[in-house]
Amino acid sequence: MRRTAGLLFTLPLLLAVACSSSPKAAGPATPSAPSAPPTVPAPVGEASPMPVLSGGGFGSKATITLPEGQPSGQFVVNTVSEGDRPAVNKGDWVTVNYTAKDWTTGKDLPSSYDPSGKPQLYQAGSGQLVPALDQSVIGKKVGSRLLVVAPPTAAFGEQGSTQLGVSKGDTVVFVLDIMESLPQDSTLSGAMTQPPANLPQVKDNGKAPVTITVPAGQAAPTDLQQAVLIKGEGKQVKTGQTLVVQYTGVLWNNGQQFDASWTHGGAQAVQIGTGSVIEGWDKGLVGQTVGSRIQLVVPPGLGYKDQAQGSVPPNSTLVFVIDILEAV
Repeated sequence: MRRTAGLLFTLPLLLAVACSSSPKAAGPATPSAPSAPPTVPAPVGEASPMPVLSGGGFGSKATITLPEGQPSGQFVVNTVSEGDRPAVNKGDWVTVNYTAKDWTTGKDLPSSYDPSGKPQLYQAGSGQLVPALDQSVIGKKVGSRLLVVAPPTAAFGEQGSTQLGVSKGDTVVFVLDIMESLPQDSTLSGAMTQPPANLPQVKDNGKAPVTITVPAGQAAPTDLQQAVLIKGEGKQVKTGQTLVVQYTGVLWNNGQQFDASWTHGGAQAVQIGTGSVIEGWDKGLVGQTVGSRIQLVVPPGLGYKDQAQGSVPPNSTLVFVIDILEAV
């Protein structure tokens, strides 16, 4: 459920092309691409001269040694080591660890492997990140390490990045480790436990919104109700993380569906525990585990209170079923 269109999570500014924010919403909004992006040439597999990598392999910070001479000016995407999992498709939610270096200045740039760093989660081909990340991973297998030489058109262009210390026109080298990829139609499967009888019952519909049946004649609860329908074995969700979720939301008073991730194209990303979404989501999802299907019954005070939102009347109790697919 959205109040306005726009991102409900903040992309790290280090690698983002464009970023916006949104008021609190029940579910995540569909990102909008920046207008009139520069034309990016198709990448090649290699060009002379090429940087050399050393240090650890996939899943660890790389050491990038720059060669003598100036970069070729070509956009290079070279597969250093190939993974054995399915390839990333446009629109997939991809998780990437990265190491970076400014070829023009020789300066090492912040890495996701730094103590303060974190993996980058984004939708491949969405145009939200610099093309060096946005486009390089498409068609590459999960588990692959890529060496990317990004001329200005594939990096930070004529604006540069003051936060990174990258000047306009600089060529940047990235080493990308593709950690995970989730298609937009991803969902959870397996045995599902029903909530107690006084709470809504849930029917799985595969790659479509679940059916949520509110118990007839049952008064809406006055406090947040949580039920774990599928218990995931992944990591625990922490405040400030970005989650990839599938979700369905209905109104308690009549069982009407008012929102679902499927109506926005499929799996969506949302930052949790920071006030980016309604309080019921922040309270109900922090501490859960990746791979879990959670039902939340959200009273008005933890939802939209006395405000109407689209087809949601004021003082509505909301019911959500949420699949937690990833947390970064």
